[in-house]
Amino acid sequence: MTELSTRKRDWWLLAIRGIAAILFGLAAFVWPGLTLELLVLLFAIYVLVDGILSVASFLRRPAQPLSMLAGGVVSIAAGVIAILFPGLAALSVVILVAAWAILVGVAEIALTFRLHERLTVELLWVLAGIVSIIFGIVLIVFPAAGTLALIWFIGAYALFVGVLLVILGFSLRAATPSAA
Repeated sequence: MTELSTRKRDWWLLAIRGIAAILFGLAAFVWPGLTLELLVLLFAIYVLVDGILSVASFLRRPAQPLSMLAGGVVSIAAGVIAILFPGLAALSVVILVAAWAILVGVAEIALTFRLHERLTVELLWVLAGIVSIIFGIVLIVFPAAGTLALIWFIGAYALFVGVLLVILGFSLRAATPSAA
């Protein structure tokens, strides 16, 4: 069984990751007055769900590239750190989010290059990885951005990547008639 056919069977994991990102992004826009501590908690919940689903996908098919597991472990670690230390200064939160985004972006791009069979929707995964890396770099370059701007920026990023992951998940489902 090829990695691509495995991805097609696990389309729903990508879709759930995308839905979690969309919900997180919407929450950031609906409640922009959230305190930074609550933003940290929302971020922690989001990356924990994302990480758990990535690790679950890897465990379902251990022959997948280790980048899938690495991205999931990084997401889980970022979530646990955010939960254990919710009172971190804004700069620490920005660095945590930036590092997570860069590492997950690199993992997503690496995973795409590992696939042997090509689909046009794989470009969406590369795009999601590039957006993650750019997002992380922007946060590092402008760490003193206001809390409201940071919340909206993170929300926009989560919405964009979430939509891409949902599209990718459903595109993979549609690419095979035997998708479960």
